[in-house]
Amino acid sequence: MLVAGREIWPVARRTLLAFFGVQVLIALGLTLVDSWRRRGKKPQPFTTLPPQHVDVGDGTVTTYTYGQNLYDDMLAAIENARSQVLFETYIWKGDEVGERFKAALTAAADRGVEVYAIYDSFANLVVDPRFKSFARVLRVLRYPIYNAGWRFFDLRRYGRDHRKVLVVDDDVAFVGGFNIGTAYATEWRDTHVRITGPAVWDLKRTFADFWNEHRRGMRPLLLETTDAEWEPRIRMHRNLPRHWVFPIRAMYLEAINRARRNIWMTHAYFIPDQDFVDALKAAARRGVDVKILLPRTSNHVVADWISRGYFGQLLDAGVQIHRFEGAMVHAKTATVDGKWSTVGTANIDRLSMTGNYEINVEFIDPEMAKVMEAIFASDLEQCSHLSPRDWQARGIHRRFTEGVLRPLRHLL
Repeated sequence: MLVAGREIWPVARRTLLAFFGVQVLIALGLTLVDSWRRRGKKPQPFTTLPPQHVDVGDGTVTTYTYGQNLYDDMLAAIENARSQVLFETYIWKGDEVGERFKAALTAAADRGVEVYAIYDSFANLVVDPRFKSFARVLRVLRYPIYNAGWRFFDLRRYGRDHRKVLVVDDDVAFVGGFNIGTAYATEWRDTHVRITGPAVWDLKRTFADFWNEHRRGMRPLLLETTDAEWEPRIRMHRNLPRHWVFPIRAMYLEAINRARRNIWMTHAYFIPDQDFVDALKAAARRGVDVKILLPRTSNHVVADWISRGYFGQLLDAGVQIHRFEGAMVHAKTATVDGKWSTVGTANIDRLSMTGNYEINVEFIDPEMAKVMEAIFASDLEQCSHLSPRDWQARGIHRRFTEGVLRPLRHLL
């Protein structure tokens, strides 16, 4: 028996290596082919809505679907800052738009405003190191590429900082899917919100908690005052991998399970776990209008292929899949029953749901839901509908690729 075991193990090991080797080769091949196809191509124009304003309690929520409009208002807020600016982003390109934000933050600090900035080092590996050299008046936290230290076994320390937050004084806050860069200003369809009122403090607390936990000897950002008022129609949900806390997935499942009329979701990357898929299928089978809007081709082609592995069972249950044509849609939004909606940074995939630092704002407000439904309807005009018949007619090579890449869904 011992000899047999010794003979079986090398065979099993070679089989596993060959299997995963095929996956890696296919993923690499898809990425290279996609990069070659994109050479010199510009995204097609797409329709967006102007910023929409909604009164919620003692504050307002402004929704942005076009990057240039958002950046103009963010820069104006920084330029008008009186005491403090808190700026956090996943990607901060060293291009024209990135330089404008860097200059605005530096100018604010030069006139005496406390400026704190956070960016993710891994997401900005390709950014020119000269851009990542900041004036000493700025307090900059570069979230490290490797954060586990000697605790390499501690999965809580591997999450990326995928959040995009700006808080100016106690007056205004911005959060959503937009990173900072020139391409995002005009070429990507994304969604962001500007918030005033009591909910600003919640976003300020979000930034401060992250800074204080990861500052590593830098001066802490202490919130000496608290806002005693609650805004029950706006809730902040934060994924905190260091504390093994991931409420955003639960927020989505709660809303899906309560739905009676419609569930309209827009996501850049859609690689849910099976429980999430089952919740959407159950909603469709009880008569809910379930629509999922995705990019036809995202900036991560392997994620697209893995996502398609769920299409069959979703379509069979009556879920509608719509694919945005001609440009990248990067939004992370949803609206349910004309009452509930969310805008945030979290994708529907393992990395966002149970891996990264993320933040989603939950709105329980019919006027906000009405705005989100209007945005979804506008985006739908630039989509193609994937019918069950079209899906079943796809070629055998596509089925093969989807099948081989299926195990990777647990990693992404």
